[in-house]
Amino acid sequence: MRRFWAAATAVALCTVGAAVTGAQAETARRVPASIAWGACTEGTLKSHGAECGYLSVPLDYAKPDGTKIELAVSRIKSTAPADKRQGVILVNPGGPGGSGRAMAALGQAVPKQGGAGYDWIGFDPRGVGASKPKLTCDSKYAGYNRPAYVPSTPEIEKAWHARTTAYAAACAKSGGALLDHMRSEDTVRDIDSIRQALGVEKISFYGFSYGTYLGQLYASRNPERVHRMVLDGVVDPGRVWYQSNLDQDVAFDKAIKIYFAWIAKYDSVYKLGRTAAAVEKLYYRQLEELGKKPAGQIGPAELTDVFLQPGYYVFGWEETARAFSAWVHDSDVSQLKRLYDADHKQDEGADNGYAVYLAVQCTDAPWPASWKKWARDNWRVHKRAPFETWGNAWYNAPCRHWAGDAGKPVEVDGSKVPPLLMLSETLDAATPFTGALEARRRFPRSVLIEGIDGTTHAGSLFGNACVDNTIADYLATGALPGRVKADRADKQCEPIPKPTPLAATARKPDLRRLLQHNIK
Repeated sequence: MRRFWAAATAVALCTVGAAVTGAQAETARRVPASIAWGACTEGTLKSHGAECGYLSVPLDYAKPDGTKIELAVSRIKSTAPADKRQGVILVNPGGPGGSGRAMAALGQAVPKQGGAGYDWIGFDPRGVGASKPKLTCDSKYAGYNRPAYVPSTPEIEKAWHARTTAYAAACAKSGGALLDHMRSEDTVRDIDSIRQALGVEKISFYGFSYGTYLGQLYASRNPERVHRMVLDGVVDPGRVWYQSNLDQDVAFDKAIKIYFAWIAKYDSVYKLGRTAAAVEKLYYRQLEELGKKPAGQIGPAELTDVFLQPGYYVFGWEETARAFSAWVHDSDVSQLKRLYDADHKQDEGADNGYAVYLAVQCTDAPWPASWKKWARDNWRVHKRAPFETWGNAWYNAPCRHWAGDAGKPVEVDGSKVPPLLMLSETLDAATPFTGALEARRRFPRSVLIEGIDGTTHAGSLFGNACVDNTIADYLATGALPGRVKADRADKQCEPIPKPTPLAATARKPDLRRLLQHNIK
């Protein structure tokens, strides 16, 4: 999946279906590792009185007595009376590569005290953030003045091949043995190790985006261990991962056209065109001009990445439109650069999310070895969806040269899984709605809520009462809307509303918004 460099947002030597042997699994159950809890010292967690610690887990679960790695874990304990407590709930923000420790604070964003009955557990997955070791390959990879994404000349294509090949080589050098144990199934085993360390028989789980895939895998492997599960921005478990990225390309093109139409609606503010078609034409003309002569450090690749944010969320629509307007009308590129810099850090270790993203996606399932197939597929999709197709292709292109061998994706079967709650907006580009429907089919006791015609990705707990109150009731009591017999959503809600420019809507950022940057 395509995502922002700063937020990204797994190879196993064993095959995907390979499990820890019975004797090894029994040993792990008899002698679980422990977590030495202490006060957190970082930002959001410190302000919420969270505890932090580390859990030692095997690098390779087939060798439980071999090399160990450390998972960074956080906890905010339940505030409910003993008779109202629901156990523990783990949170994953997605990516792959998203840091999840701060997500322990998410429970306080659930309305109606719906999260109060849980101990909320955040964790940085293996290779991520404060977990040890932390995977990083080239901190400057998202630097400025990169080639245009669309390989319209042999020189551009050659330049991207060189860049992506070099990045894969850098990861092979820095990642070492870790790269052989970064698959989603490894993280699913880590989740169960956290469960054992917490001393509980069952867990609940709240997953965003890629985190919904982890939830699906965990529930499929461990249905008896599932209490409740909320999956927001649902991944299609049958299209991992090459096909899912092509699906994204088409969906992002639809989403950005909706954004262009919104800009046109407010032409009196931004003066970028009175119709969606006019705004779109202007955007692509600017890409072409920046390809000929970059505006300082901002070229066509950087402009594409700035506009990717509105493809994910309605949050930030105004800022992007203002920045683009300042460039078009005043040749002021500073606002575009500020937006680019916010999501494309270049300090030491800044590529951690991207490196882990590749480590997981490149090896959860095979990618085509032949560049001819990549080129054929991406040019075909580009013809109908030019906005993001080639940016997404080059984002994933290091998978062609990744150091580890890919396995087969895990079969997701939710037939024995307790009732769980799925959420998606109809036009979510990062995780297209067709994937939510496929997941719903595989989990026959699940319920799907649809934000009708919305484009926001993983937008729960942002104040949409129709969605958020349903989550609160489910977490508190297990209550869910009824499941319909048709192949569609079970409950429909209004989407996250589009902003109104210059409206008096200034407010203090809420907790969910503070945590948003990790959810991709």
